[in-house]
Amino acid sequence: MNDLLDAVRRYAEHHSDCNGIGTPPITGLTTIRAAAPSALQYAISRPLIALVLQGSKRVTMGSRTYDFGAGESLLIAADVPTVSQITRASPGAPYLSLVLDLDPAVIADLTLDMDGAPDQENVQVHVGPTEIEVADAALRLLRLLDRPSALPILQRQMVREIHYWLLVGRHGARIRGLGVADSHAHRVARAVATIRSDYAQPLRIERLADAAGMSPSSFHEHFRSITSLTPLQFQKQLRLIEARRMMLSEGAMISTAAHAVGYESVQQFTREYGRL
Repeated sequence: MNDLLDAVRRYAEHHSDCNGIGTPPITGLTTIRAAAPSALQYAISRPLIALVLQGSKRVTMGSRTYDFGAGESLLIAADVPTVSQITRASPGAPYLSLVLDLDPAVIADLTLDMDGAPDQENVQVHVGPTEIEVADAALRLLRLLDRPSALPILQRQMVREIHYWLLVGRHGARIRGLGVADSHAHRVARAVATIRSDYAQPLRIERLADAAGMSPSSFHEHFRSITSLTPLQFQKQLRLIEARRMMLSEGAMISTAAHAVGYESVQQFTREYGRL
């Protein structure tokens, strides 16, 4: 694990932006570096695996809170709302993590050759020790950055290898549903993609249910079971999180941000923003 820590540290120190985010030229891969504990961060996270290599973090989903640190990984198996905070970091020992978005297409391809059914547990956030095979594959993937000519040829199969080790590891059954076309997780993910792309537009449940291939009542039930929110709550959080980004990062006025994310009433926006 120390070799992976060194590789992430080297990349993050030279390539992180002002927010500590590094984006290697590898699809779905991100490095995170922070030299001090952070404020609360609100997001609707996509399915991902985050390998923490130094420091510690706290993530809350609904009523569940997870504290984890170096040598542990956070797995998020669905699009879910999270509140996170880096809890241990310093200039001498910054928080460092490596994050990989889970790719449903890769999972689907691998699942065809593997046995086992998706886990029906509705808890979509998991924390546990980082598996040696995952860390080893991640290190070899990062080392490709020093071999630019090999990167476009080998990165896909190495990303696929990481997915394989995740699928045969302790949390594999929970993420297989992302790659099964008829699974509830996969169907809800199609509706989530629609909400994400059109979050500023009025919500039409019939359109979302059609995208998921479900009846409206069944769609409501499975959407809430997987994401912990109703579709309307999910859209509202997306709107408020994007408005927050606009105000903090772009300096947008409250009214500008409110209208940009789909609110007609600034009063309603400020009330719901304050509540969140």
